[in-house]
Amino acid sequence: MSVRELRRGAVAVGSEREQVLQELSTALFASLPRRDQRRKGEQYVRGLLAAQGRRSIRNVAVCLGDPTLEQSLHHFICNSTWDWMPVREALADWLRQAIGPQAWVVRQMSIPKSGRHSVGVGRGLDLHRDQPFHGQQAFGVWAASEQASSPVNWRLLLEEAQGETQEECAAAAALGFSRLYDASRRPVVLDTPTRDPEAVIRRFNDAGVPVLVRVQGTAQLTVREAALPGYGQGAHSAQRIADSVRGLRRPTGWLDPTAPSGVRHVPAAKVRVGLPGREEGLGRGLVLVGEWESPRRPATRLWLTNMAEVPASALLRLAKLTDRVGQDLSGFGDRAGLRDFEGRSLRGWHCHITLASAAHAVEVLTASRRDGERYFPGIPA
Repeated sequence: MSVRELRRGAVAVGSEREQVLQELSTALFASLPRRDQRRKGEQYVRGLLAAQGRRSIRNVAVCLGDPTLEQSLHHFICNSTWDWMPVREALADWLRQAIGPQAWVVRQMSIPKSGRHSVGVGRGLDLHRDQPFHGQQAFGVWAASEQASSPVNWRLLLEEAQGETQEECAAAAALGFSRLYDASRRPVVLDTPTRDPEAVIRRFNDAGVPVLVRVQGTAQLTVREAALPGYGQGAHSAQRIADSVRGLRRPTGWLDPTAPSGVRHVPAAKVRVGLPGREEGLGRGLVLVGEWESPRRPATRLWLTNMAEVPASALLRLAKLTDRVGQDLSGFGDRAGLRDFEGRSLRGWHCHITLASAAHAVEVLTASRRDGERYFPGIPA
């Protein structure tokens, strides 16, 4: 490719990003009552996209070409009284048109901090690295399809929240978001390895929300599968139940850009199960889904769901959306500033991460300029 062609491509990408940013800003900030607030919101997102390194408010102001903006942007993020929830809801509505999400994926984001003065800082466990760390634990709700994903809601695990667990915080982040309850009722994929899933499953079941919960192998379940009559009495570990249904596994494919053909296949199986306690209120029951990377090894991941009638292949494709979210978080999260809020207030953190989520959406939707293709269908190639 010639230098001229490279330059032309860069200009086209820049034009697309500007168009996406303007359209998104119009949709996002319509709920803000004042024109100066709407202008500050767009400026902040623009600065997050332009900044290099840590997306501090000072760095954002410098990258906007006017360091004197720091004070007004600081006030907008940390002290202004605008409501971030309508902005998040507008972001979810906009992403519904942009990427056609198949599910809401809930995932932990660890935010390491050296001091103790920021809100929510403490000792925590990074669930995806299985390592302890010092900092904040944020749980994001992501609109996710097989092609793209972006966060739309957040909840911070607070030390002062009496006894709230990681699983409870993750569930609350999802169930507290109004867009979960629209007419399409997309499922929630809870990517938080749970040892005792009963309370989580019941919360979603009572809310009428379909859910797929990642469970640990030690989770205790009862077997309700007619093909496994020997397991009809008592509770067994999820891992043991999965090991017993290897003969029921079937190859299942999902979109994976790292695979040579663009589609990857793994064995998967599902088995009807129950909870050791009360069975009331669980509708058509529960199923355990196992996925295997290697046929000779134990299941790689285990999932419990109240979507008992959905085929194992469809359930696995939903579970694999967590990989899409993980890739987009590692590829675009830091570039959008999701972890970069330096203030101490909970309000400031929520305002910053709301606008950083908007910047993340722009990054994701304009990063795929390959052969004239777009994630964003509203913009012609």
